[in-house]
Amino acid sequence: MNKNTVTGFALIFLILIGYSWYTAPSEDQIAKQQEEIRKQDSIRAVIIKEAHVVDSTRIAQANASITNEADVINEAGESADSLLNAMQLRKYGHFANASHGEDKDYTIETDKIKLRISTKGGNITYAQLKDYRTYDTLPLVLFDKNTAMISYLLNDQQLQTKDLFFEPHFTNGSWENDSIYVKTDDEYRFSMRVYPNDNNGNIDKSKFLEFEYIIKGNEYMVNYQLNMQGMGDYVAPGMSNIPLYWNMDMVGKEKDAKQEFKQTAIMYKYTDEDVDELSLTKGDDDAKLKTKVKWISFKQQFFSVTLIADNAFAKAKISQTGDDEKIINKVMKNMDAEISIPLAYNSNFQSIPMRIYMGPNQYNELAQYNIELERQIPLGWGLFILHWINRFIVIPVFSFLSGFGWNYGIIILVLTVLLKIALFPIAYKTYMSSAKMRVLKPEIDEIGAKFPKKEDSMKKQQATMALYKKAGVNPMAGCIPMLLQMPILFALFRFFPAAIELRQQGFLWADDLSSYDAIYTWTQQIPLLSTYYGNHISLFTLLMTVSTILYTYTNNQMMSSSQQMPGMKTMMYFMPIMFLGFFNNYAAGLSYYYMLANLITFGQMTLMRKFVDEDAIHKKLQENKKKPVKKSSFQKRLEDMAKQKGYNAKK
Repeated sequence: MNKNTVTGFALIFLILIGYSWYTAPSEDQIAKQQEEIRKQDSIRAVIIKEAHVVDSTRIAQANASITNEADVINEAGESADSLLNAMQLRKYGHFANASHGEDKDYTIETDKIKLRISTKGGNITYAQLKDYRTYDTLPLVLFDKNTAMISYLLNDQQLQTKDLFFEPHFTNGSWENDSIYVKTDDEYRFSMRVYPNDNNGNIDKSKFLEFEYIIKGNEYMVNYQLNMQGMGDYVAPGMSNIPLYWNMDMVGKEKDAKQEFKQTAIMYKYTDEDVDELSLTKGDDDAKLKTKVKWISFKQQFFSVTLIADNAFAKAKISQTGDDEKIINKVMKNMDAEISIPLAYNSNFQSIPMRIYMGPNQYNELAQYNIELERQIPLGWGLFILHWINRFIVIPVFSFLSGFGWNYGIIILVLTVLLKIALFPIAYKTYMSSAKMRVLKPEIDEIGAKFPKKEDSMKKQQATMALYKKAGVNPMAGCIPMLLQMPILFALFRFFPAAIELRQQGFLWADDLSSYDAIYTWTQQIPLLSTYYGNHISLFTLLMTVSTILYTYTNNQMMSSSQQMPGMKTMMYFMPIMFLGFFNNYAAGLSYYYMLANLITFGQMTLMRKFVDEDAIHKKLQENKKKPVKKSSFQKRLEDMAKQKGYNAKK
């Protein structure tokens, strides 16, 4: 460093010292600044006191005063922090001291669920089900801070709890890094409290608004209470209900987004009525629930979040929006609920008990609470016989078999065999009716040859019915047993796609029995094919179709031509082709069951054909024709009525 450089730095240093001395305030100026700060503090104290006046007129005056004072302070050069404080006092009133704080999460974990409760808003902001994962193997999170919001409206100034900072209130327990684990047989009580300010702007901890949570180690249900101590003048003054706002984005978790969209909706139950729902197929729908409501649920295909009143919610407004053609960020639908919770300030303390269910739509899990939560599972509730079959036959047997720990493909096989054994008497009766028709076919053909003309069709029909009557054969006897089996087929059609037990359970080539089992997929949209069939080939559906065609062919060979209407054979082959497109997007477990049922039925028919002696049946029918024809009780009643009328006419 040369001499000129050193001289330059020295001159710069001297200039800075001189400038600092010249611009420094005098003692009089310092005294004036301190006096101005004292004035500002006095103004702020007055504002705080005015903001806590209970009388509504004085509150309005205080708000106006705050506005004016804020303007004065701003004009006088008050700092940004002071102005912000004044505005917070205007917005938050009695809860001004709770308008700022640290947004901190406290984690409570059990074997089944992991929850996070935030100091901002005091609510559960994260719920993860530990026994489940999404289709793409991520942790299954029902909701988090970015996808859900729940908040109470505290007064007519639009003050909401989501904007306030709560303080945690701990019971006994071992916390580590703001987390606690609740053992299976234990429960833990945790609460978040927010305190109002007194008239001097100080926190009054003798009064509080509290969200209390009771988490049990072996349940998905969380007991939840809204507690208020001495809050009659602060929370919903003059209001009979406190509004609760609840919003959630229903993020997809399953393999088939289209099917999941169709099973995502808001469901609800009135206290004295049945369970109802917004549209499953439509994205946009809303409703006003004008009478008492027991629970409201944001439901997805296999999971739900349900808010339950111990008594009842006064009323609610609910809405959902979505578009299955425009699913963004995996959000199936957006759910909104505005729930009115009744208040009754009969004492200084009020507690409103509720519950929150955050878990799987598993029948036994939901049914244990006896408030019809299981009605969220589509088991055919619209037709009583379907849900009876599922509730009292299919689900108990399925649950029993699940207890053995077998693969669910094996469980479906065993269930199918058991059902086919139970239905065998009906199948046998159907076969015997078909066998009787077959042995009479030569005689029926003779009648057809005797009356070949179309104008003789009535005589042909009469002769055929006379033959059936003499032989003691009921041509409809085979149809009735088949009709008796239909409710079971339809019940299982509802059960398998809704059974969460099959979710992500693999069998053979299928990786998820609750969804389609694609062995080949393509991305290009092919007109009609992509719309009605899909962009994949489901192998179980293909095998089900082949087995149905095989069964149909065998059945047609065993039936006489007179048993079928013209064109019926063609229709019976056409139906499996239609089912191929319909079932291609359905649960692989359902197609697998129908395939097994077809194969077992085919096997039963083969065995019965081998062991049933049709010659003996023919001999017995010939003997029946020699016997006098017995009149049915219905025929006898008709004849008696005719005789009675004739007798009366003669008189």
